[in-house]
Amino acid sequence: MHIIRAQKKAVWIDCGVHAREWIGPAFCQWFVKEAISSYQYDSVMRRLLNQVNFYIMPVFNVDGYHFSWTTDRFWRKTRSKNHKFHCRGVDANRNWKVKWCDEGASSHPCDDTYCGPFPESEPEVKAVAKFLRKHKKRVKAYISIHAYAQMLLYPYSYKYLFILTLQESAANNAVTALYSAYGVRYRYGPASTTLYVSSGSSIDWAYRNGIQYAFAFELRDTGYFGFLLPESLISPTCTETMRAVKILMSCKNMLY
Repeated sequence: MHIIRAQKKAVWIDCGVHAREWIGPAFCQWFVKEAISSYQYDSVMRRLLNQVNFYIMPVFNVDGYHFSWTTDRFWRKTRSKNHKFHCRGVDANRNWKVKWCDEGASSHPCDDTYCGPFPESEPEVKAVAKFLRKHKKRVKAYISIHAYAQMLLYPYSYKYLFILTLQESAANNAVTALYSAYGVRYRYGPASTTLYVSSGSSIDWAYRNGIQYAFAFELRDTGYFGFLLPESLISPTCTETMRAVKILMSCKNMLY
């Protein structure tokens, strides 16, 4: 007799969508390290790892990230070629198939918020979208790590709509947990009103595709260092963010 086990629920976390946001990939690596090393003594993490599959993408935009290390520290986009312009790259967070190339995105290839020639034109976006579509019945949470602004955002990015009470409650608990580490304050709310309006974003796409808990973090700081966050702030930023992510994953109705 074969016992058929229900497939685990899953969480997706990606970092490094925008090349210059170096604290993102640092956090994804930190998350993996902490999850594994704390398994024996952290009951919350142990329960999460036992009951949930985590899919972690440490560097979403590999080519852009590499370019930001070797050539242009403030590069944002991917590195795809454009046959009509000398400008390269697409904003990977404007390339998703949800209100694509509407308000908050540019149709010009030389702009930092260029939406691309068509939705999922970028292989990075296409690959992740394909994976999430394939596993959308199991993926219960989508988290994308960005910087900077000290915010925790949820849908919608492309319109002003306030209906996500579950997300609001989860975000409130998460920023409270984050604050408890070093007293760093985060704002939270719908991306459109808390940060700015944008179209073709990954959290809107995830939410529209049935992943109810879709969040984007904008990590430290609020502009003093900006993208040039010093090495000394990597550890505290990752430590406090880890607290917030664990709270999000432990929310009632999300995974259990």
